[in-house]
Amino acid sequence: MLDDADDIHPLFQGAPRTTEFRKLRKRIVRNVREAVEQYGMVAAPDGTRPRWLVCLSGGKDSYTLLAVLHELQWRGLLPVDLLACNLDQGQPGFPATVLPAFLERMGVPHRIEYQDTYSVVVDKIPAGRTFCALCSRLRRGHLYRVAREEGCSAVVLGHHRDDILETFFMNLFHGGRLATMPPKLVNEEGDLFVYRPLAHVAEVDCEKFAAAMDYPIIPCDLCGSQDGLQRQQVKAILDGWERNSPGRRQVMFRALMNARPSHLLDPALFDFQGLSLKTEKI
Repeated sequence: MLDDADDIHPLFQGAPRTTEFRKLRKRIVRNVREAVEQYGMVAAPDGTRPRWLVCLSGGKDSYTLLAVLHELQWRGLLPVDLLACNLDQGQPGFPATVLPAFLERMGVPHRIEYQDTYSVVVDKIPAGRTFCALCSRLRRGHLYRVAREEGCSAVVLGHHRDDILETFFMNLFHGGRLATMPPKLVNEEGDLFVYRPLAHVAEVDCEKFAAAMDYPIIPCDLCGSQDGLQRQQVKAILDGWERNSPGRRQVMFRALMNARPSHLLDPALFDFQGLSLKTEKI
């Protein structure tokens, strides 16, 4: 990939020229291309050019997602129209001018949607309880609405490989089921796709990328301010495993892509009662 001034998307202007960063960028782009192709995110049944609503929170992951998708589109490798969207949830002290100014400067088509979900969450959730579940539902509902209003066929989220692993173990430890966030699904209403193109990208790569690009990171002061969240506990466990055995996260992630229903215990996925022995003909 060339980095000449006339052959680069504005989101990559000022990118470090180091070999390390070039390798990082190439790895992330490759991971995203693999996910897009492997899970069939581009194909439109009616043959029209898809339009994606790319959700931008202001965190490292969503900045990485936005940059890589525009990079692929810029190179002609992602034949979709992209619309960035930030949902301003009315959190006290939220720097409301940061993202609009950034997106304008980068020449990125965008929509800023203001909905005070913060007050709703704080009012409905008892003291000491976590906000994540209700906050997520409210946020997702507004994003679906915006996607419909903008004629988008998909809502695109910035969840990465580590988010997917953490969700798997949260379901395992606390939900009693083997499930996680899939790279591609259809919403309950059946009219929108939900995509996670960063599904194969490691969180540490998002951190390094966003830091190297010096994107204006906006921390979450709602969920991120609460201690003892189940996700943080799971993350600490995975961090410990990774320290003791480097590469463990990637091995576990590959396992999610290599499920064997006949070697699990769910009779809805495999017909155990229908198993029979071979009868030898004499």
